[in-house]
Amino acid sequence: MSERYQCSEMMLERALKTIPLGSQTFSKSHTHYPFGISPYFLKKGSGSRVWDVDDNEYIDFINSLAAVTLGYNDPDVTKAVQDQLKEGVIFSLPHPIEVQVSEKIVSMVPCAEMVRFGKNGSDATSGAIRLARAYTGRDRIAVCGYHGWQDWYIGSTSRNRGVPKAVRDLTDSFTYNDVDSLRKIFQAWPDQVAAVILEPMNTTEPKDGFLEEVKELTHKNGAVLIFDETVTGFRYANGGAQEYFGVIPDLATFGKGMANGYPLSTIVGRGNIMKLMEEVFFSFTFGGEALSLAASLATMTKLQKLPIIETIKTQGQKVIKGIQSLVEKHDISHLLSIAGHPSWSFLLFREGNRYDQWEIKTLFLQEVFARGILTIGTHNMSYSHSDSDIQRLLTVYDEVFPILKNAVDNENLEKCLQCNPLKPLFKIR
Repeated sequence: MSERYQCSEMMLERALKTIPLGSQTFSKSHTHYPFGISPYFLKKGSGSRVWDVDDNEYIDFINSLAAVTLGYNDPDVTKAVQDQLKEGVIFSLPHPIEVQVSEKIVSMVPCAEMVRFGKNGSDATSGAIRLARAYTGRDRIAVCGYHGWQDWYIGSTSRNRGVPKAVRDLTDSFTYNDVDSLRKIFQAWPDQVAAVILEPMNTTEPKDGFLEEVKELTHKNGAVLIFDETVTGFRYANGGAQEYFGVIPDLATFGKGMANGYPLSTIVGRGNIMKLMEEVFFSFTFGGEALSLAASLATMTKLQKLPIIETIKTQGQKVIKGIQSLVEKHDISHLLSIAGHPSWSFLLFREGNRYDQWEIKTLFLQEVFARGILTIGTHNMSYSHSDSDIQRLLTVYDEVFPILKNAVDNENLEKCLQCNPLKPLFKIR
């Protein structure tokens, strides 16, 4: 048992007795964090900082998988939730805040004419798919990106155990920035595709005209265009990636940062499609839970009043530029590179000599965790990330990059590792 992570490892041992993988979220489980060099449980957060159960402090660049956009325990959000808590959490009839948040979203998101709430991204994407199928009378779906755990999507991936083959066969994947790969799906299944759903961006910028061509092709073939903005929403722009890129879908789904970490998601879109929600059954007891809606109203109000999106972008650009400089300084481009949007950038690891990307990433995690940086190779920026936070990140990378390079180039990575390396993981994207 490691001294630095003793309490985390004891808690993991305890958790594994009652929780599969020891975590309720796959991406937070021990499959992503090598045993012996990783924290497993966090107990509190404030601004850009979090503390694990061993009292180790970190600057957090994961931000609860990009769900926290303002920072942990944002005072305005916390106050809004506290005020709502005094009135109540959930009621026998709708609370007025359902209307207030819906109106706020419609005022901010270009495609939004009507709104329906869920609790997580998978709720929203699955509801949007059901809606598109009802609207078109078709069954097949074309996907590009990660869209949650529900059967209709996850059945198209390697994590398809338990999903009936009949369901798996209804979903086809196409390649981002390759409109011809989408065209082939329409050609293979004429008049059968109900919806095209994609993340408007993750690691790669859309090529000139790509999103426009996807929209044109989708509508030409009578399908519904859905943007999955679970991550990009309220991060790329107040109105999401659709505002940022100027391409407006028929439906869009939002989640994660729309309530600064409180469980809330939404389906929004054209009124004539959304109106079908009166017939499509998308309903659950906690759909109007008031604490998360209060958090969302406070979050979106703050987005409108303060330069939050601009600040996140500026700080994220400093991260990307700084990492690019360090990659050049340490001549390590053969092992890693930086990609993505300033609000959500990725370190892309490559194999080197006889080591695969997972072994190299394991050494990276070992070294950054020990130096008080919490990341899994992404930089999910929040409004609370200061210049000093970014400088600390870059200082740590300045120390760690040469360690990676020397370990790979001199083929002594095994001697540097204090744990077993990560095994190839299910790639969400």
